Amino acid sequence: MNLDLQDRVVLITGGAAGIGESLVRSFAAEGARVWFADRNADRGRDLAQAVPRSVFVEGDLADTGFCSELVTALLREAGRLDILVNNAGVNDGVSLAGSPADFMASLRRNLLHVFALTHHAREALIESRGAIVNISSKVAETGQGSTSGYAASKGAVNALTREWAVALAPHGVRVNAVVPAECDTDQYRRWFATQEDPEAARNTIERMVPLGHRLTLPAEITDAVLFLASPRASHITGQFLHVDGGYTHLDRALTAGHPGW
Repeated sequence: MNLDLQDRVVLITGGAAGIGESLVRSFAAEGARVWFADRNADRGRDLAQAVPRSVFVEGDLADTGFCSELVTALLREAGRLDILVNNAGVNDGVSLAGSPADFMASLRRNLLHVFALTHHAREALIESRGAIVNISSKVAETGQGSTSGYAASKGAVNALTREWAVALAPHGVRVNAVVPAECDTDQYRRWFATQEDPEAARNTIERMVPLGHRLTLPAEITDAVLFLASPRASHITGQFLHVDGGYTHLDRALTAGHPGW
């Protein structure tokens, strides 16, 4: 299927690794002009060299000044913005035992840039009748017990997805969210490596995923994002698309070692 993304200008946050890297590569493969921002300068520069028609901008998205400068630079150079993908975020483990200052720092890392970039990109997206895709997390819906800051941030991302879908519908701008659960990223692999038995830890998680008993691949998240960002999803807005092998919503019998599963 031709997604009609040729020459669309896309801005992706957290684009140097994991789901973000997959997004950069996939949008470029569809012919889009891709800008991506990340703090990881080495990986960002290497990716930009490997992916034609991509532009890497190094910076800290927790800095709202950088968010403004990023959008200004993109519009100055590219002349338009069609798609914004708010992908950057990290499950930083700031729990209820953390301090209020720790909690606010987590919100700054995981939420503030989502609002700041969308705010600064708003007029350009209205002009292009573009699309926003937010990357959320199942933690926003299920909780995890040890990550209050991240859970609050992703819960807010879900709420803002609906809020902005309402606010921008009169302007023809669509806003949706993709909700991953257990995804096979570098970050998750690093967590497995900290466990006493990394292979057993991975097997335990995989067993709880009903469809295929495996982690979701970054490319599977990316495919959902590309569809929602494309004109092929022209009448879809305010939706949460769970790409998780049924992990979040299917009957617990499928994830608890029930006979036959």
